[in-house]
Amino acid sequence: MKSLPTKKTHVIGAALFAAAMALPLSSTAFAEAAPEKGIVAFKYLNYQESQPDTDRMGVRAYSVSAMAPIAGKWSINTSYTYDSVTGASPTYHNLFDEGMISGASPIRDQRYAGDLSVTRYLSKGSVTAGTSYSEESDYISRSYSLQGSLSTEDKNTTFTLGGSFTNDGINSNNGIAVNKKKQVVALLAGVTQVLTAKDIVQLNLGYSNGDGYYTDPYKSYDKRPDKRDSKTVMTRWNHHFDGTDGTSRLSYRYYTDTFGINAHTLGLEYVQPLPGDWTLTPSVRLYSQTAADFYLSSPQRPVRGAALYSLDQRLSAFGALTLGIKVEKRIAKEWIVDVKYENYEQRAKWSITGGGDSGLAPFSARFIQLGLSREF
Repeated sequence: MKSLPTKKTHVIGAALFAAAMALPLSSTAFAEAAPEKGIVAFKYLNYQESQPDTDRMGVRAYSVSAMAPIAGKWSINTSYTYDSVTGASPTYHNLFDEGMISGASPIRDQRYAGDLSVTRYLSKGSVTAGTSYSEESDYISRSYSLQGSLSTEDKNTTFTLGGSFTNDGINSNNGIAVNKKKQVVALLAGVTQVLTAKDIVQLNLGYSNGDGYYTDPYKSYDKRPDKRDSKTVMTRWNHHFDGTDGTSRLSYRYYTDTFGINAHTLGLEYVQPLPGDWTLTPSVRLYSQTAADFYLSSPQRPVRGAALYSLDQRLSAFGALTLGIKVEKRIAKEWIVDVKYENYEQRAKWSITGGGDSGLAPFSARFIQLGLSREF
């Protein structure tokens, strides 16, 4: 599974951009059948984050993807992404007392990423093998994955099993991290069940084992464990409404790791077809997490001789709300144009378990995504 470099994970991770660019193993198709048509798609993403009286990071990302069926039993998927990051990255993401002054360093970086996967469709399932590569000035990531699915005779139940291996190399531009490595092995098991003609449910269980360099070399007072194991439980429920011809998509995800973070994500979106081949999809996502065991609140300094510590806002206890709207239009039966807008708000006091750091400044971000695709 792909990993993002530590210096910019807050840019995409904080706003859950990872959800939009989902990993192959993070979701399972409800239908296991060879596609009849291919598709080519272009996506543009503009992201900007902000805090009071502070200029923050911005991201522009461009991606091109394609899927093509082969001989009725195979399909091949590929994509290429380029993104550029500009702005100032504060040494800390906290408000400080007089004895702890935040320093900021300008960042300008580029990332190039590509992936390729091949799927073989069987009479009762499928097998997908994939690989991906990502490179920027201080970070290289390589990933390999394999996933299989098997359906029952009536096609109402589908079981999924998958795994991936990611190997990352870190050479920070400030010379602090030199030839550092990080490796992550991830596993996923899931089941998808058709309950009725209107309802489909899904349960996915995930586990990952990470070993290597997790410290952020661009932050002062940051020293993290060299191991991170995590477990996830993801549930989904899709329901179709005959009266409106719309579909609701409800999801819940629980996450826990050896850093001490426990997180809950609740998502809801509603897909509503409209006359003239328009589709409207409003969405809401609620997120809450506890703090890492070694997180230090803003008034604190690392204890002399302490083995682990971090002032990184992403490791604190907080809650977040994301509101979004997507508009899609089909043109001439083969073309689809879509526009998506999301607004993300993060506050320490919104953590449902409490314990948020009162010294944290409010954090906001907004996404604008434009898409164009063509079937062939």
